[in-house]
Amino acid sequence: MACLTAFSVVGLTPIPQLFQQEIAANVSGLGPPGAASLLDRAPNGAVRAYSGNQWWEYRDRSWQKLTGFSADKEGKLTLPDPSGKPFALPFGSTEVLQVFRKGNRLWVCRDHAVDEIVNGTTRSLGWPEASRIFQIAVDWSGTVWAASSAGLFRLQSAGWMSEKVSDGLGRYWAVDDVRGVAVDSLDRLWFATKAGVGCRTSTGWQFYEGRDGLPWNDFTGIFAGPRGEVWFGTHLGAIRFDGSDWHYRQGPLWLPGDNVRAGVVGGDGTAAFLTDGGLGLIEFRPMALAAKAAVYEEEIARYIKRTPFGYVAGAPLGKRADRSSAQPVDDDNDGLWTAMYGAGECFSFAATGDPQARIRARQAFEALRFLQDVTQGGEHPAPKGFIARSVRASDLPDPNPLGEDEDQRLKNEDQLWKSYQPRWPKSADGKWYWKSDTSSDELDGHLFFYPLYFDLCADSDAEKERVREVVRNLADHFLSHDFNLIDHDGRPTRWGVFGPKTLNSSPSWWAERGLNSLSILTYLTVATHVTGDPKYEAAAQQLITAHGYGQNIMFPKVQFGPGSGNHSDDEMAFMCYYSLLRYSKNDALKAQVRHSFFNYWCQEAPELNPFFNFTYASQSLDGKVTTAWGSFSVSPWGDWLEDSRATLYGFPLDRLNWPHRNSHRLDLIRLPRQAGRDLESPDKIPRGRRVNGKVLPVENRQFDHWNTDPWELDYGGNADHLSAGTVFLLPYYMGLYHGYVEKP
Repeated sequence: MACLTAFSVVGLTPIPQLFQQEIAANVSGLGPPGAASLLDRAPNGAVRAYSGNQWWEYRDRSWQKLTGFSADKEGKLTLPDPSGKPFALPFGSTEVLQVFRKGNRLWVCRDHAVDEIVNGTTRSLGWPEASRIFQIAVDWSGTVWAASSAGLFRLQSAGWMSEKVSDGLGRYWAVDDVRGVAVDSLDRLWFATKAGVGCRTSTGWQFYEGRDGLPWNDFTGIFAGPRGEVWFGTHLGAIRFDGSDWHYRQGPLWLPGDNVRAGVVGGDGTAAFLTDGGLGLIEFRPMALAAKAAVYEEEIARYIKRTPFGYVAGAPLGKRADRSSAQPVDDDNDGLWTAMYGAGECFSFAATGDPQARIRARQAFEALRFLQDVTQGGEHPAPKGFIARSVRASDLPDPNPLGEDEDQRLKNEDQLWKSYQPRWPKSADGKWYWKSDTSSDELDGHLFFYPLYFDLCADSDAEKERVREVVRNLADHFLSHDFNLIDHDGRPTRWGVFGPKTLNSSPSWWAERGLNSLSILTYLTVATHVTGDPKYEAAAQQLITAHGYGQNIMFPKVQFGPGSGNHSDDEMAFMCYYSLLRYSKNDALKAQVRHSFFNYWCQEAPELNPFFNFTYASQSLDGKVTTAWGSFSVSPWGDWLEDSRATLYGFPLDRLNWPHRNSHRLDLIRLPRQAGRDLESPDKIPRGRRVNGKVLPVENRQFDHWNTDPWELDYGGNADHLSAGTVFLLPYYMGLYHGYVEKP
């Protein structure tokens, strides 16, 4: 089999396969029966919960009852003492805020009291009655610390003493309303207040506020982990600090309730939280990126693929959070999403030789090929080569007509909106409705996929000829219609205009001039590569020399810095850049394209997007461009590989559309007006970036595809839609192929 080889990677360490996958384990009622009211950590490191007058221990990913530790007849709390034997406290569980263990000693914290238990004897440590205790901790020297409404205190021989902490800037921290205190596994003392977080290290105090990356400050407690990590409970989610980065966990993807009342971290790093919605766990399970890919692949095959052709988009659910109730329906961009899924399978087969990947890629090819075949013939035939957006079986309800009110609404919003019927013609055999008015993003997806399938998966001359036929039909369609995509009504589709008469002359098309010029040059370049026919290259050269398309592509998107403009354009542009640079033989054009691509990638670099990063790096790593002022590097800079790694690792296994709230966070800066998506009007939804200049991590967002605006801060949803894992699979497999991700 002849295929292109991956680009060599010099001086880069590929992203390792193995990592710790973060999983919310118990948000669906898998915890112990009843409403847990107290947490504890056993001497063996296991998480324990007190629920239904009974202690439970979390072992082997299940809750197991601890016999002999139920409440006594008077409702007094019984708990394991340091030796593991039952010990009855002189008060009930509702009075206890915290059970704290260290070695052979045990402390119990209540609202206005701290008790120490040694050798079965309870001793009161006293407490100033005027203030309320929130949490206690014990450092390695044995000193007891308390967070209280009156500040941070430590226990000395003379009693509890207030601890004032200066930051050296004239401010004193921890003087009142300290919400949490903990000592981590490195013997660092932590406290949390509305002002922020303080940490006593071997070199002095260190302080964290929103400008330092702290996401939120309405604390309820601090919970230390076994490897130096520290969790912070808040009234709006939980936060983990791993020594370098802050990780915010809010919403039902992560917790059964946002108000974290108590927590404990087990010896394996499992964090348990008592919330207003019940008991939840966040676990870290060893996993490989290949195993994560397998989870998404299985989910796509089982719940998302639609029709016998296997179109891949997403699936509404008939029952909330129940994947088995998935009911996939047609999508405006079925061709695009299926093409991007198929492209990933091409990279997968080329990188791993997995025969299943080639089978999946072949199914995607047949699905996309059918979108061209189905438009031919019937009562409303489209010109040869025309590609449908999507198809649906004719035994489903007729999707026509659009309706006069809806049609008028769209016309009012878009002066170029096409009013015509039917938007869903029937196929010649009467078995299918096919959706017309195909857009440029559909074409970008198709022509991103076809050359990859041709080079990497088509394993016979006959199969390659089938690819040539599809690409030739579409390319000839453009040549026959002044580079436009002509629908069954004889007019260009709303977004299928690529000809110079319109792009270069019509004021209505100035915003699309650059991107559509990039698209049509890509289509013709792909056609040259796949068919070998020089007429397509000649047509491309005519657009460059006679109509300035080479200059047009220098500015493919109207934007004013990161976050601005339409984000579907970004996904489209990166696919086109990749194919144009990969397949073009025109060195002069490629020099311009590479410069344009560099300018574009600079805008996208803060978005933590592995697909964009790998697409760019594969064509420009160690690249240079020459201008009137000399040559300079266009190699991707900064943390592009580390950012890509963080996103691939961070993708939750759960692809349901859970809601996320972020607009309240302290570590965010709102985007300015000029960075809006719509330059004509202010953004109506909150958008912003973290203080490090980058978008929110993937764990705090929910999106179906890479065309979603990553600068949005809040995400709706109700776990009633299952998104495809293509957003992970495509960059992961692409990274394997190009050497940015370690081979399994």
